[in-house]
Amino acid sequence: MTTTSPTSPDDLTATTFELAGHAGALHGKAWEGIDPTYVVLLVHGYGEHVGRYQWVAEKLVADGAAVYGLDHLGHGRSDGERVLVADFEPVVDDVHLLFERARAEHPQLPVVLLGHSMGGMIGARYAQRYGAELAAVVLSGPVIGRWDAVEALLGADEIPDVPIDPDTLSRDAAVGQAYVDDELVWHGPFKRPTLEALHREIGLITDAGRVDAVPVLWLHGEDDQLVPIEPSRGGWQHLAGDRAEQRSYPGARHEILNETNKEEVLGDALGFVHRHLPAAG
Repeated sequence: MTTTSPTSPDDLTATTFELAGHAGALHGKAWEGIDPTYVVLLVHGYGEHVGRYQWVAEKLVADGAAVYGLDHLGHGRSDGERVLVADFEPVVDDVHLLFERARAEHPQLPVVLLGHSMGGMIGARYAQRYGAELAAVVLSGPVIGRWDAVEALLGADEIPDVPIDPDTLSRDAAVGQAYVDDELVWHGPFKRPTLEALHREIGLITDAGRVDAVPVLWLHGEDDQLVPIEPSRGGWQHLAGDRAEQRSYPGARHEILNETNKEEVLGDALGFVHRHLPAAG
């Protein structure tokens, strides 16, 4: 099923579609201008959905990208119990389904992956498994190395019903308010099977080690209180290959693509991508 609908009268039109994921139907979006020159796969974070990346998609399309994203199992408009993910390896497989959809529609274009937070974790594992199929990977505030919040919650007898603090997302208060008001965002507690799966996947990425098949860029806010930079840096040291690059942003919080310096962040990401896209023939 494919439908086309604008998210608002002034916004770039998004095409919606469904993919048959590993445990149910996955809701997808695609944004595209005229004659794109490359493809970007957007991989969203925990509890959110790909519709929150409208601004990013618009900027990418203006740069020449065809942009594809999907709501993970249990997220947004996709099937599944809310935020319940028992194993992230099949979620990586779901992202590969998205790659195959994009490749079928644009068989000659290079493909880039951009993953944020938990989506950065998924993107890191995707790079380990499928990196040779990609031109570049950008990880924004990725959950790699260690996430102390997961360790603490797993050690609790009962998971507290405490939602993510919107103030940790951005210095722009409007970002946090939009997050709170978004009915497709999960505002409840973590679920123990998801925490266990996160813990396993982080360890699996560390054990699998460096990525040399594709250039990878790590971006992180230095005042990220949700996914602190130092544990992520530890994971990056295991992951970074010969063509890896990194950049951090003083004062920036977790959602650097929604931060007050978001133009700078996306500019850095696009500069990296263009350095690694194949030359047009």
